[in-house]
Order: sequence, then structure tokens, then C-alpha cells
Amino acid sequence: MDKQDFYTKSPVRLFDEATGGLKAGEIGLVTSKKGLGKTSVLVQFGMDTLLEGKQLVHVTFDLHSSNVISWYDGIFNELAKKRNVGNESELKDDIVRNRTILNFSLDNFSVTKVVSTLKALKAGGIEVAGLVMDGIDFTKVSEDDVKAVADYAKAENVKVWTASTAEGTKLADSVPANLEKYFAAVLHLASDGSAVAVNVLKMHDKKDVAASLKLDSKTLLLSKN
Repeated sequence: MDKQDFYTKSPVRLFDEATGGLKAGEIGLVTSKKGLGKTSVLVQFGMDTLLEGKQLVHVTFDLHSSNVISWYDGIFNELAKKRNVGNESELKDDIVRNRTILNFSLDNFSVTKVVSTLKALKAGGIEVAGLVMDGIDFTKVSEDDVKAVADYAKAENVKVWTASTAEGTKLADSVPANLEKYFAAVLHLASDGSAVAVNVLKMHDKKDVAASLKLDSKTLLLSKN
């Protein structure tokens, strides 16, 4: 089994089929209360870029790089289960060689610094196709910050997924009204009995899309209800 087989059978295909998916040059947002699986969803979207053989940058603010690597290893291992992968170690190495992890401290974080670093990577020959930014705090970023990321995504044709903590289940609870326009997709994870429902609050021009998606309780992979 090669990367293309993994890509075709990735849980993200379920998301794409249900919603139309996020396009290059757009930003998607995943929200939830703490501990419900935001990082798992972000890593699945990030892994999807890697499975296409494209360059991914994962920016983290509250996790050490080793923890981020563990998340990718865990998702890869779950994807590899029940599949005939004879060259698992070689395949994993081939996938992650296109991954760059950037760790920023919240104490000296600035979106401008992140965007500048991404532009420097391009100048150094790394053509970033996917960007994951974990742990955005909307109380500490301005509209100019979000616009800077949106402008970067559009100009460089980069697909961006980010996440933040939100207690409420409505779109207005997940993203401030003045920032909503910058996000093509907004997902909210909510506990639904023994499962975690993936609620699509916004997908392009549609609101509250009935996608019938959840996180598998054992693997935290995207799955159908």
C-alpha cells in the first residue's frame, strides 16, 4: 500500500464527501471545549496534505514538538491498522519528510512572525501546501492578524486549518462576528452521549450543514454517524 492508497481511504474523504471540503487558499476552523479532539482533527487534515506528497507546516503554541510528532504517529498507526502495509516504517518516513513543525511561545507569539517564517520557508525552497495552526486564542489576535493569515493563504494557495477553544455550540460562539468572513469552514466538536459529534457550523455559503460525522470513540478518527 502506498501514499495514494492511504489518501484515498483517509477519513478526510468522508468529510470531503459530506461537505465539499476545504479548498487551497481557504481557512478552516475547528472548535470545541478542551479535551474533545481538536488536535486529532487538525492532525488528520495535516496528514491528508502529507499523503498527497505535499509540504505541510504544523504550528503549535501549547504543545512540544515531540507531542505533535506523537499525534502524527498515532494517526498514521490508526490509518495503517487493518491494511496490508508491508513497508510501514518506510512509508511513514516518506510521508513525514514533508512535515515542518514550528513551535511558538504564547508569550512572544505574533501572527506576523508566523507569516514571516512561512514566507522564509518558501524563500528557502519549501513550497508549503498545507498549514495547521493549533491553539489560536481569539482574545489575543486581532482582525488584522486573521486577515494576514487569510491573505497569505490566498496569495500562496495554501490550505489552512486552525483551532480554538469554544464552549458554546453556535457559530457565534466559535468565532467572533467580525472574523467569520475569513473562515470558509467552521466545525464544532460536541459530546453526544458516548461519541463526539462533528457539527459543521459553516461551509462556504452554507450554515449548519447536516454532515452526519463524528469522531470514533477509540481512534478519534473522523467517521460517519
